[in-house]
Amino acid sequence: MGEPARARAAILALSAALAVVTFAARAGANDGAQPRVNAEAALAAEFTRRVAEYVALHNKVEDTLPKLPKDANPEQIDRHQRELGRLIMKARSTAKAGDIFTKEIRAYFRRQIAAAFAGPEGGKLKASIMDENPGAIRLAVNGRYPDSVPLATMPPQVLAELPRLPDDLEYRFIASRLILLDVHAHIIVDYIDDALPD
Repeated sequence: MGEPARARAAILALSAALAVVTFAARAGANDGAQPRVNAEAALAAEFTRRVAEYVALHNKVEDTLPKLPKDANPEQIDRHQRELGRLIMKARSTAKAGDIFTKEIRAYFRRQIAAAFAGPEGGKLKASIMDENPGAIRLAVNGRYPDSVPLATMPPQVLAELPRLPDDLEYRFIASRLILLDVHAHIIVDYIDDALPD
């Protein structure tokens, strides 16, 4: 096949692909639920991608530290945790709120969390969270979670609405803020203000 024929074939293939995309978009527009589902799935996937990037950095940093012995005592564990946190903070020296919870992902999480509280047990569920909630405390992305502040339990009803996390990370509520906590390094990875519905 000569160059002009190849060029024409490429143009035809591109036109066909655009036609398929246009058709799919129009078909989706006629289905009230499908576009929303696709958009939510895309936001969950984007969040998961950003989390995976963070975990890759976490693992890379942790691999530079001596391995903890299986019978490590509390002092050794604390020392390892603090050094890991320090190295991650250094590697993420420019980290800021919104690096993982972007504006669109924050809105998605608020919708998902609101869904968990939408049922008849919503009030009771919120009361159980606030019962253990440490209240408003100063937190910063890339900062250490305060040692004196207990971690509130995350209800399974809320976790069921949120993207699953790898073992290194957990969701926690601090007042109405949802934080993403690196449990091995004990640092705040990112957070969402006003995550709990009124």
